[in-house]
Amino acid sequence: MDVPVWQRVYEEINDPNFVLICAAEDVGGEAVAGPIFDAANPTYIQVVDENHLISSAFNFVNVPSAAWIDEQGNIVRIDEGTYSRVHEFGDGENTITFGNDVYTPALLDWIEKGADSRHVKSADEVAKAIRSHSTDQLRADAAFRMGNLFRAHGRAELAERYWGMARELNPDSVNFIRQNLTLSEEGSAGETFLKLREDYIREGKDYYRPLDIEH
Repeated sequence: MDVPVWQRVYEEINDPNFVLICAAEDVGGEAVAGPIFDAANPTYIQVVDENHLISSAFNFVNVPSAAWIDEQGNIVRIDEGTYSRVHEFGDGENTITFGNDVYTPALLDWIEKGADSRHVKSADEVAKAIRSHSTDQLRADAAFRMGNLFRAHGRAELAERYWGMARELNPDSVNFIRQNLTLSEEGSAGETFLKLREDYIREGKDYYRPLDIEH
């Protein structure tokens, strides 16, 4: 999530009835996520989700993703790549472009018009968009949390064993893969990440759900 840009969007909205919650999913906890939040000085709610509980509950395959929840507690959009702008990194032929510039205007439209926004989904549409959890996915989530527990107690070998189990049980989880990469020397935006992204796109797998918002 682009914290500085979303802070500007939040300030632009300036509506006390709108609540923006940003969850940083990182096993590094406050030590890793805190400086990113602090640098942006956000005034909306920030939480650190070390065990990826939120992506597990909503069955997000990748981050940043989001759900829109209305005043009655109903989900009216769910499971989409949530970008505040188009991003680019790299130089020349190695430049990678990702993200979109349509999500923020759609969000602003919903905040202004509420249930009358053309971007609001019906209950049936939302239900169809929610990914059901397979038994292996549930086991993977449990294994991932066990790995985090062992890592927190200095049991690196057991942590890796359970993390490996999580990846085997749910190999399509980009969340798990990218989390592992953050602990590597190349980080989460290196060659492994770029190859992963290319493979998902080539194979037609959901790196993100297609965003059905008109450009």
